[in-house]
Amino acid sequence: MEAIIKTGGHQYRIKSGDIIKIQKLTGKIGNKVHFKNVLMLKDGKTVKLGTPGIENVSVEGTITEQGKDKKIIVFFYRNKTRNRKKNGHRQPYTRVRINEILSEVNKNG
Repeated sequence: MEAIIKTGGHQYRIKSGDIIKIQKLTGKIGNKVHFKNVLMLKDGKTVKLGTPGIENVSVEGTITEQGKDKKIIVFFYRNKTRNRKKNGHRQPYTRVRINEILSEVNKNG
């Protein structure tokens, strides 16, 4: 079973057991998270598309890591004016292990 979820302004294609790196979520390592914004669900032969999301479907995961990405250097420069500005940025992220995709199909059959 595969699904496409939306979190943090990004969309991710996931399966049970996958590990994904997403925008920072609040919570500690080992906490459970639920993604309720499921855009597509693929179950063998059938494909369900949401408008924009599918009701009664959610994805359960566990937080495995909280961290920061590598530093990105942002350099602003204007020639002939001695105008320079150097900034760095480290984007925080959360790594999540997908436990299972919960749907009414799993509950009924």
